[in-house]
Amino acid sequence: MLIIILLILSVLFIILSTTKFQLHPFLALLFAAIGFGLFSGMPLSEIVQSINDGFGKTLGFIGIVIILGTIIGTFLENSGGAYAMAEKMLKIIGQKMVPLTMAIIGYIVSIPVFADSGFVILSPLNKALSKRAGISLAGSTVALAVGLTASHTMVPPTPGPIAAAGIIEADLGMVIMFGIPISILSVAVGWLFAKKIASKTYIDPNPELSEEAIFEKLKNAPSPFKAFIPILLPIVLIILKSVSDLPSKPFGEESLFEIMNFVGNPVIALLIGVLLSFSLPKKFDKQLLSTSGWVGKGLMDAAIIIMITGAGGAFGKVLQNSGIAGLLGDSLASANLGIWLPFVIAAALKSSQGSSTVALITAASIVAPLTGALGFDTPMDKALLVLAIGAGSAVVSHVNDSFFWVVTQMTGMDVKQGYKLHSAGTGVLGITAAILIWITSLVMM
Repeated sequence: MLIIILLILSVLFIILSTTKFQLHPFLALLFAAIGFGLFSGMPLSEIVQSINDGFGKTLGFIGIVIILGTIIGTFLENSGGAYAMAEKMLKIIGQKMVPLTMAIIGYIVSIPVFADSGFVILSPLNKALSKRAGISLAGSTVALAVGLTASHTMVPPTPGPIAAAGIIEADLGMVIMFGIPISILSVAVGWLFAKKIASKTYIDPNPELSEEAIFEKLKNAPSPFKAFIPILLPIVLIILKSVSDLPSKPFGEESLFEIMNFVGNPVIALLIGVLLSFSLPKKFDKQLLSTSGWVGKGLMDAAIIIMITGAGGAFGKVLQNSGIAGLLGDSLASANLGIWLPFVIAAALKSSQGSSTVALITAASIVAPLTGALGFDTPMDKALLVLAIGAGSAVVSHVNDSFFWVVTQMTGMDVKQGYKLHSAGTGVLGITAAILIWITSLVMM
């Protein structure tokens, strides 16, 4: 009970210190991590090691991706390319359909791409579409985040669901067969939340840019097709890497396989996107690549996002190493909740330590020995069990999750708005999926 109270107090400290006392989130997260470690009784050396590991591993995974994605975004925005894309898409989809479009794009992209990376890649398009449509960035951002989270937690071949299916010994094809319709329906409810509730909070997609400035940029903007390439090509390369890693090895196991694994790595794929973005300005000047040019601006914009995201990873790692996941899992495993048990365990793990993938794998490991006792014996039972764990691993993304900080910092949300919009959106998504899984279990089992 003490460790749960400490977690609640730590989260409250982060919210109050950043909103009421205007403390920078980077320091708030570090203070919370150290405070939680001290009061939970962790050895002093382990607290420091956890902070270093959490910060380093988080940035080792997402740091360069954020930098490269921000540089691409800077070139798309300053060249007018982002607005050329937005104009073209708005003619096709209409201004009222921007949130739905972002939810669909996010859902598709996050199957081969981690949610954090997908958000970084799609953020320039999301901002440009919202600005040109004259809508709040809040609605389209929540829709995008919900779409990314759904496939990230419930649709193989994303690593988390695949790992959970392997631990539970569930049929992967059946997980996909049920996971796709359930996750799509859950995204639909998340999109309604984004459209009807989140969009009422106004966040300007680019407060420094007037309508006149946008028209001026459009005069010198590249074609929409050319502007799309730095975004689409990295996505295609990352997808091809996922295809090459399939058990059937469609590209073989020699040179072509190695090439696909190299160019499909998110860092290399986005670096290629950066090189392509250099062709977007109507008149290229080498000064654009300098510290005072567009590259320098992109690096400056990325720096704050990276620091806060890394600090979020540090806080999450301290929570993981405190043993909170094991305590919650063991205490909940004895509860007689049926198909809701794996959901509750995964949700508790996700909310307590931040990582959806860790929540998926840990919850699956806890539940796997109990499948017989719980009556989950058939292939369908086990497939729904995996999906229930996936749904729980979406509930909820908040301050101990690096994705929370990527979303809030790249859109200008403060912590309070992050909870009101992003955290609530992931909660709606996960709970909706859990209800659909429960209904499916009643009908099919």
